[in-house]
Amino acid sequence: MTKIGFNVLAWSAVVSDDLMPLADRLKKIGYDGVECFVGAAEDPTAYHRFGKHVRDLDMEMTGVTVVSPDTNPISESASVREKALERIKWTIDRTHDLGARILCGPFHSAHAHFSKRPAQDEEYGWAAEVLHAAGVYAAQADVTLALEALNRFECYLCNTAEQLSRLVKMAGHPNVRAMFDTHHANVEEKSYAGAIKTLAPILAHVHISENDRGTPGGSHLPWDTIFGTLAEIEYNKWLTIEAFSRNDPDFANSIGVWREYNEPWDIAEQGFTFIQSMCQKHGL
Repeated sequence: MTKIGFNVLAWSAVVSDDLMPLADRLKKIGYDGVECFVGAAEDPTAYHRFGKHVRDLDMEMTGVTVVSPDTNPISESASVREKALERIKWTIDRTHDLGARILCGPFHSAHAHFSKRPAQDEEYGWAAEVLHAAGVYAAQADVTLALEALNRFECYLCNTAEQLSRLVKMAGHPNVRAMFDTHHANVEEKSYAGAIKTLAPILAHVHISENDRGTPGGSHLPWDTIFGTLAEIEYNKWLTIEAFSRNDPDFANSIGVWREYNEPWDIAEQGFTFIQSMCQKHGL
């Protein structure tokens, strides 16, 4: 059975006790899980406490993360690539502290950091080497790394499902998989169905995100095609809403969120109803 999650980045990028009331309300709405950003809170005890709170609600956790230019897996510098692996390992440890089994995100390369040239074969090789080693480490914690393709304004290594599939295959580890984000695909993919089918053999996670990062279901995105194709490939994992606001200004500024799209609780409540209805319609 598919599970429905909500990413609390709509409120904060920091894992702390302040997130606990949010999890309580998400549970009341009907969510199966909570996703949070792994990296902003350096205190491991915060991850332990929040993960335990979510488990006590009989919910599950997933995590999402990014890497910065000083921990870039595709840096020309071997020492920076070593730092990238150590940072990803640290993030896997915190994911384990949460009790989560999925760590998703575009940590194949530094977020919003560009080389002023298209991705090079050498860069794919560097990323694959780091990610293979990260996969070996993740396997010990029973964590799956679900890599994400981002739009051209946030990344240059993996913009499309084809590029992401190439990288996952190069990494060559069963704990290194892929995720699909409906927001980024709106910019980069010629076909939603084609992109989902490309990732089908390695698909471990899905973000349900509107074109404007507001409430899912209220735009031009081809939602019937998206849910219909997920049903066709017999996808049975997470459908997690990732929507943003300016509640956490530092995070909002880092990803270019300059206005409010919808109120986060409206996104959570209406988005849950939308996903439920689409799953029922398409037999997910």
